[in-house]
Amino acid sequence: MHYLDTSVIVAFYLPEAMNEKVQKLYSGFDAIAISGLSEVEFHSAVARRVRMNELTKEDAVKVLSQFKVHVDGNHYHMIAVEQRDYVLARDWLATFHTSLRTLDALHLAIAFSNGLAVVTADKVFAASAKHFGVKHKLIS
Repeated sequence: MHYLDTSVIVAFYLPEAMNEKVQKLYSGFDAIAISGLSEVEFHSAVARRVRMNELTKEDAVKVLSQFKVHVDGNHYHMIAVEQRDYVLARDWLATFHTSLRTLDALHLAIAFSNGLAVVTADKVFAASAKHFGVKHKLIS
């Protein structure tokens, strides 16, 4: 099972340069995991596209509806965010060794705590995963 970073989820549902690669990636995985954090970040990314006039409100509603269908239809295995994930993310941030930001640290901690490889399109995020020994796959 693979845990998807929000950058990958966004590329699956919205038109992006990596859309085709991500489509193939999704079809190649037996099981895909996300968390409630992923859901919130995805909604934020869609809302940002609307604010930037890159996506109409109507299209945004369609995208969010499709995502909800997938979440409700068990397209994703939902991983609960646990207290241990917050503690691990906090501790990693306190090392001052990477440029990890709050939510990225939490995503890495969730993947690590559950023994999952994290899939990302973010090079900085992948470098942080490597630094902390989190299994990862960078798509580009």
